[in-house]
Amino acid sequence: MATTSANPDFFKTKVLGHPSGLFVLFFTEMWERFSFYGMRVLLVNFLTMAIAGVDMPGWGWSSENAGALFGTYAGLLYLTPILGGMIADRYIGYRWAIVIGAAIMTLGHAAMAVETEFMLYLGLGLLVIGTGFFKPNMTSIISQMYKDLPEKKDGAYTIFYMGVNAGAFFGMMLCGYLAEKIGWSWGFGLAGIFMLLGTLQFWMAKPLFGTIGDVPDKAKKDAEIDATEKRNPFTTIDKILIVITSLIGVLYIFNDPLSKIGKINILPQEFLVSKDTLTGPLVVIITGLVLFLFLVISRILRYEPVVRDRMFAFIVFAFFTVFFWLSFEQAATSLVIFARDFTDRTLDGNSLVIFNIVNTLLTVIPLAIITWVLVLLFKQTRSQILRSNITLFICFGLMWGIVIWMLYREFTSTASEVTVSWFSILNSFFIIVFASLYTRWWDSKYNPSAAVKYGLGLIIMGLGYAVLAYGASVIPQGAVAGTVRVSMIWLILAYLFHTLGELCLAPVGLSYVSKLVPPRMIAFMFGMWYLGIAIGNKLAASVGGMIDDVVRDYDMTTFFLIFTLVPIVAGSCIMLLNPVLKKLMHGVK
Repeated sequence: MATTSANPDFFKTKVLGHPSGLFVLFFTEMWERFSFYGMRVLLVNFLTMAIAGVDMPGWGWSSENAGALFGTYAGLLYLTPILGGMIADRYIGYRWAIVIGAAIMTLGHAAMAVETEFMLYLGLGLLVIGTGFFKPNMTSIISQMYKDLPEKKDGAYTIFYMGVNAGAFFGMMLCGYLAEKIGWSWGFGLAGIFMLLGTLQFWMAKPLFGTIGDVPDKAKKDAEIDATEKRNPFTTIDKILIVITSLIGVLYIFNDPLSKIGKINILPQEFLVSKDTLTGPLVVIITGLVLFLFLVISRILRYEPVVRDRMFAFIVFAFFTVFFWLSFEQAATSLVIFARDFTDRTLDGNSLVIFNIVNTLLTVIPLAIITWVLVLLFKQTRSQILRSNITLFICFGLMWGIVIWMLYREFTSTASEVTVSWFSILNSFFIIVFASLYTRWWDSKYNPSAAVKYGLGLIIMGLGYAVLAYGASVIPQGAVAGTVRVSMIWLILAYLFHTLGELCLAPVGLSYVSKLVPPRMIAFMFGMWYLGIAIGNKLAASVGGMIDDVVRDYDMTTFFLIFTLVPIVAGSCIMLLNPVLKKLMHGVK
């Protein structure tokens, strides 16, 4: 059954050349990302902020402990979508999964606002569960929408990715500002309010989607499977390996923060080899990875040749994704600490006036553009989803009010300190600025192959850290927080390079997953894609938490050079694999 027949009018109401429904998903993802990144930018800063001696005291954790907790949280955020994708695929459909996930996340944000240790862990747990339902199924709906329009997918995913980053931009800016200037609970609470409103507007837009994302009809789903897709049932060995590798992964991801924060070890400290050679947890996780690779490769070999080759290409892309997120996700840990403790953020006089003008343009122009998109959506869909549109206008009215209050407060102050969270918004701002240029590039005759896009993304990412390593060269070995501060320009340039690299890799990565994976496995394989991101996030937080140790034993430049060399080497390798990957993809562009 063609996608368009699910609702013939769906593709008649268009905004900026794409179906209006894409922009409903755009705003749904925007509010979810507002909430997620609004909380994310606060967490490590809140946990590691000094207990006393500052205006906004935190919990005084070490960077290692904060990194361990955040890494486990971030890793689980990308693991639960595997299960959530399977449940949606087989039982409840994509739309219900999104609503259930969003509701659970709303409760999680509410718990975070309480600021007790129990509620912190409860809130993080609810966010992990809710994300499992929400995350894979947003992209699955887009894949279903564009099933018969594959040439439009890259552009659609890039627009969708702009929604992701618009939400991240305003979430980090507004939640971060309220948290650092007024109180932590205000920042955590605002994230929950917009999560709730985003859930309501998506549910009210149901008439626009027809049967897209409905509860699956098993007989119809089986009938739509391509004739080249031979069923590949799980064998007994497959199931045993799934249980073993899943158990190992879960034990490791929880053992890391438990052993560091609570001094509780759920994995043996010695296993097979001496603790002085390799720690027990490391041996266990290496064993689990070997078993997992055996499971994946053995299953792929049982597919038909074309499907098999494309799945191998998918695995290669997922593997190199780990190296990208290992470096990129320093933004949640080490770069937050670097911005707070080693970056000069104090402004007064002319520098404050210039910053306020730039910050106003930085805030108002993107908000005005996205409000204009909302108006376009309203004109196209007001007769179909009026309540959804009204809810969106309420969201934007609230956000405009907070922005105007924030800007007024800053313009009337004689001296100010740029918030730590402000630097994190630069990534999202640059994406909003440059995403349309990349969309035109991908739609032109100069559109590079998937491997080249990946290679460029990784290499440009590495160059961003090279700039930061150079800027941090004045920070000596063993520097104490606050004793040496560098210019803000180095962080700004680093985020620019990181964004240019991200636009080459992240949004088109989602598009290639949908092109290479068999339709009946799409949500599950999106979950597998997120597994690669989960590993990258966990590694990023664990390594990022070592920033204090590396600076004490070496220096800050050495720390950033790690994230310079790793992505550049990885990017060069995947570009060399370009001819092989082209053959494996069998004509997928």
